[in-house]
Amino acid sequence: MEPIKLEHGPSEERLEELGARGWPIWTKEVSTFSWHYDEPETCYLLEGDVVVTPASNQGAPVHVQAGDLVTFPAGLSCTWEVRSPVRKHYRFG
Repeated sequence: MEPIKLEHGPSEERLEELGARGWPIWTKEVSTFSWHYDEPETCYLLEGDVVVTPASNQGAPVHVQAGDLVTFPAGLSCTWEVRSPVRKHYRFG
C-alpha cells in the first residue's frame, strides 16, 4: 500500500495547479473516529490539528495541521484524532 503523502505549506502555485481552493469544504469538531478510504483522498487543511493513525501494518501516524496538503491512499484504514476543529478542502479520486 502507498504511504500517506504529506506536504507542509504547499505553494499557492501548487494549490492552484491542483484547483484545491475550488474543492468542497468539510468540517469536523474535536473527536476520534475510524475511517476507511475506498478511493484516494487529497485534502488541504485550512484549520485544525489532526493525528491520523493507520491500522496495523499500514504505516506510522501522521500529524496534519492547518496549511498541510495530504493524500490518503485507497485501501487505507485509520483512526482520525481531531485535536482542534478541522476545516478542509477535499477531493476524492
